[in-house]
Amino acid sequence: MDEIIEILLRSKEPSIRYKTFVNLLGGEPESSRARRIQDEVKASNRVQGLFSERDGGHYEGKLPYHAYKKWSGAHWVLALLADLGYPPGDRSLNPLFEQVYGWLLSEEHDKRFLVLDGRMRRCASQEGNALFASLMLGYVNEGTHELARRLCAWQWPDGGWNCDKHPEAHHSSFHESLIPLRALVRYSKQTGSQEARAAAERAAEFFLRHELYKREQDGTVINPHFVSLVYPSYWHYDILYGLKVMQEAGKLGDPRCSAALDLLRKKRLADGGFPAEEKYYRLIHPDQNGHSPVGWGRTGKWVMNEFVTVEALSVLSKAKPSGGISYE
Repeated sequence: MDEIIEILLRSKEPSIRYKTFVNLLGGEPESSRARRIQDEVKASNRVQGLFSERDGGHYEGKLPYHAYKKWSGAHWVLALLADLGYPPGDRSLNPLFEQVYGWLLSEEHDKRFLVLDGRMRRCASQEGNALFASLMLGYVNEGTHELARRLCAWQWPDGGWNCDKHPEAHHSSFHESLIPLRALVRYSKQTGSQEARAAAERAAEFFLRHELYKREQDGTVINPHFVSLVYPSYWHYDILYGLKVMQEAGKLGDPRCSAALDLLRKKRLADGGFPAEEKYYRLIHPDQNGHSPVGWGRTGKWVMNEFVTVEALSVLSKAKPSGGISYE
């Protein structure tokens, strides 16, 4: 364990060092050490790569395509920055937030809302990512509160969200529900909103009823991708992302997380790290959706990926009252 921590603390990627210090070792986010690492995150090659197509001229600091373009639009860049430990309060990000808010809160976007059988059919991960990024990066205004209000209003009876336009669809989507849950947990903590807290409780229960990856009827795996380790997940669901959000929601000690935790432990490699078993981005064909301007480490079932490793160890370190990690 100590050896892996040392490897992560020596990483060339400052976001790995930040996550190790704050999420794994319990360092204070407001400490001078954490702030120094965040400044390195801001100046890092990876972050500058995410910014590489931002135009300071005609586009005035925005990105020259739709905010939701996968995975290089403003929506995704801000969501990634929020997860990487980018320092809050950077006003140079405001044009990117304006792109995202201009899209999500526009009349044109509102026209896409569809209610069937009393359920709002919306890809709530979009509002969820925008809300979470706003809170983490320090861009909060009335639009931010409107995003939270919409998520609370759109929640389905079973606790989640879904954009399935088939009238018979009655079960929430794991993909569309985890990110809103994460955002509402953060929003309730920062604002004290009881409405958001209650919505987050219902959403957490939705995942816990399924033990984070199982069908309620027979306990089988809902989707094979749910049990593969990935970083970044973007809008996709997987058990590592699910466990991370359960920890943030204060639910990691719930016995219904045990099966997912055991499955995660079994994926540990001989060197103590964890692999990225698949990926959702490509580094070629920049004109197509799914292109990423930066890579996210090695992919393969038998090679350690630093991003997955620090996330997995951070979760497992908090999975026992002692703070210890069990590899049994």
